[in-house]
Amino acid sequence: MPRRVLEGKVVSDKMDKTVTVLVERRFMHPKYKKYIKRSAKYAAHDENNTVKEGEIIQIIECAPISKRKTWTVVKDGAAAPTKAEKVAAKKAAPKKAVAPKAEAKKAPAKKPAAKKTAAKKTTKKTDK
Repeated sequence: MPRRVLEGKVVSDKMDKTVTVLVERRFMHPKYKKYIKRSAKYAAHDENNTVKEGEIIQIIECAPISKRKTWTVVKDGAAAPTKAEKVAAKKAAPKKAVAPKAEAKKAPAKKPAAKKTAAKKTTKKTDK
């Protein structure tokens, strides 16, 4: 089974070899169809204490290290682009030039069908 990878902001790095990461997710409410933000804090293992508070990092699932710590900071986090970097790269990417297509001969357009008037049903109620 593949290990989950989450992205979040470091909110605490005060513990030794451990950082607290706040991960936010958005989902649509099933009844009201409105997007809702939910957040969760995860304790992640940082072997060399290299991650600092306020950084955006990626964490990956691992075998339990302690009671609460089942996540590890991804070591090559700088190599993997974040969501913000992906969006920025997508916007900055030049659009490919599209070669104009040779105009194909089209069949003449069909005339719309004549509208038929519906017969009105009239019923008279008579009181007896």
